[in-house]
Amino acid sequence: MSPSPDPNAPRILLVRLSAIGDVVFASPLIAALRRSHPRAHIAWLVQPECAPLLAQHPDLDEVIPCPINRWRRLARERRLGTLARELRTMRAELRARRFDRAIDLQGLLKSGLLTWFSGAPERIGLGSREGSQWLMTRTVARDGPYKRIGSEYLHLARTLDLAVEPFVMAVHHGEAERARVAELVAPAGAGARLVALSPFTTRPQKHWIESRWADLAERLHQELGLTPVLLGGPGDREAAARIVARCKTPLLDLAGATSLTEAAALIDRAALAVAVDTGLGHIGIAMNTPSLLLFGSTCPYLDTTRDNARVLYHPRPCSPCKRHPSCEGRFDCMREITVEAVVEAARELLADD
Repeated sequence: MSPSPDPNAPRILLVRLSAIGDVVFASPLIAALRRSHPRAHIAWLVQPECAPLLAQHPDLDEVIPCPINRWRRLARERRLGTLARELRTMRAELRARRFDRAIDLQGLLKSGLLTWFSGAPERIGLGSREGSQWLMTRTVARDGPYKRIGSEYLHLARTLDLAVEPFVMAVHHGEAERARVAELVAPAGAGARLVALSPFTTRPQKHWIESRWADLAERLHQELGLTPVLLGGPGDREAAARIVARCKTPLLDLAGATSLTEAAALIDRAALAVAVDTGLGHIGIAMNTPSLLLFGSTCPYLDTTRDNARVLYHPRPCSPCKRHPSCEGRFDCMREITVEAVVEAARELLADD
């Protein structure tokens, strides 16, 4: 539990609005701040869809939802009066909290404006750009060992002289999520060893070949005795149904059936997690679940900081293409990751674990 309020303790605001993976990457800063400022009031400003990742963190005093998507919709609909009123309300609410320090972890204009809205006399921006640097009192360049997961946040913590050991990601869930997961996986049978499969993400060039997920599920079940479970959001249901239809062994399809924290609880319970570059995959590492991450178009963190987590990655001359693939939809880097390679890596991880 966080310490009781102290009127003389610092009040600190972290601003990282999205996305799921980035919030998970930045999560070690909470504990680092708490170790360095035991009596501080620590708050995090975040979009509502990512807020559940932080809501049960024992070292975080407050999660402040920020409805960025609603504001975008108001702007598109030209409801500028309503938008202006809501922005003023957010500014007033942030200033009423009287933060001493606000740290913009996103470095964009939108996050910089919200950091400035806080009225904190000390405003620190990480990798600030798009003009947000002019709203900060201090900026810190993104740096650190680029192959390490969350390296820029570790660099920031060291720059701010925070107590960084241990600097590990954390996602917390409670008894309600665990009970719900037990209910959802009951069809797999008591004592089933689960493998959480997370095939879905935001961009097609980050996906693995869809047909291979069914083949992988079959082999993990037949050779390693794992019961495969598909995870994803409501928008992934159609693709999940195609994978299920191809699979010849039992495959529990929970795409769109769990909340974010329920998915985290299931990953925590699983014997293994396999994912592409997506938030649920990074949660596997945060949960210390043996994890395999399949990377292609994005630059991977080859240093997962966990002995039981590995990245499978085959860089090509065009890597990382990020949002601009040049392979005409072949996604050769992902195609080079074979089912056999994933199964063998899984076998090794489970043996070591």
